[in-house]
Amino acid sequence: MLMTHSSNDPAGFHDRAVLITGGTSGMGLATARLLLESGAHVVITGRDDARLGRAARELDGVSDHGARLSAVRADSADLADLDRLADLVRERHGRLDGVFANAGTGVFQRSGEVAEQDFDRSVDVNFKGVFFTVQKALPLLDAAGGGSIVINASWTLHRGPAVAPVYAATKAAVHNLARTLGSDLAGRGIRVNSVSPGYIVTEMFHAANPDPASHEAIRSQVPLGRLGRAEDVAETVAFLLSPRSSYITAQDIAVDGGLVTAVPAS
Repeated sequence: MLMTHSSNDPAGFHDRAVLITGGTSGMGLATARLLLESGAHVVITGRDDARLGRAARELDGVSDHGARLSAVRADSADLADLDRLADLVRERHGRLDGVFANAGTGVFQRSGEVAEQDFDRSVDVNFKGVFFTVQKALPLLDAAGGGSIVINASWTLHRGPAVAPVYAATKAAVHNLARTLGSDLAGRGIRVNSVSPGYIVTEMFHAANPDPASHEAIRSQVPLGRLGRAEDVAETVAFLLSPRSSYITAQDIAVDGGLVTAVPAS
């Protein structure tokens, strides 16, 4: 059954099941927290048991002491892991009402410095992993009578940063994927959209910008005058996953403080 909402459940997440890949930190973790606070059952994935454990402990207080949270070790680039993940979700919940395909990795190097293994890993996680996460989730979304998928893209698909040629290309690929999947899956009652975060302060942001002195220059590019928070993206993802966006599909929402479409006042 498609998600409905009432005055007692304005967000429409009560007892709904949502999968968040890459949910151990940053935007994925913030989205998991928000959905758990809204009454959802949430499955988060990550590749590292220690990080999964930390995330589960952090979310313990908003998940009825873990009753509504499943933390699953899974590599989104590994199809065997995705099959095992789908089986686990089917066993525990029988369906999925929403998917946030958030798992990603970044190689921030100039084109002449990118090694083949870095290229392959970026494509495997950021593109192949997203595609097959969606594919493996489709029977579970069908079991719910439809649902919503949100893909995490990036502001870099709108502008070409010199230090991220591979990363930006993979994010452009999944941006297009959201549009084509939106067309492909509409007849099954499944909506597909993407979000394009700007400069969001996460572990990946710090990895790409290790010098704190550079952060002020980055902030000055943003018309709203601040760097983004993981919660800024989580709120947008929750909207797209919810019934409040029931007539929105095959779209991209930039969560970037105006970075790619406005010029800061001097």
